Amino acid sequence: MPFLVAVDHDRLTGYIVAHYAGDEGEILNLGVAPGDRRRGIARALVEEVLAALRSRAVRVVYLEARESNAAARRLYARVGFAEVGRRAKYYRRPVEDAVILRAAIPAVGVSAKL
Repeated sequence: MPFLVAVDHDRLTGYIVAHYAGDEGEILNLGVAPGDRRRGIARALVEEVLAALRSRAVRVVYLEARESNAAARRLYARVGFAEVGRRAKYYRRPVEDAVILRAAIPAVGVSAKL
C-alpha cells in the first residue's frame, strides 16, 4: 500500500494513502496541514502516488471527494481525474454526496494523448 508523507523542517505537512489490487488503485486519504495549504503539497503527493501506482502496473485510479470540496475537486481535475459517479448521502456531519473520480494512468513510456 503506497503511503507517502511530506515533511518540512522535521514537521509533517501532508500525507497520502492509497492501495491497489491488480491494475486498479484507489486513493483512500489525502491531507495537508491547514497552514501549509496552497503550496503545491497536495498536488505533489498525488503525482508521487500516481507514479508509485504506475510502477506497480496500475492503470486506473479511483477516489471520492465531498461534493462541496471544490478545491480538492479542482486539484484532482488538474492531475487527470474526472467524475464517473456519485454516492448519495455518503458522508455524515453534514450529510453530503460523494463524487467518485477516476483517472487513467498510461503505462510507462506510453503517451496518454491520442
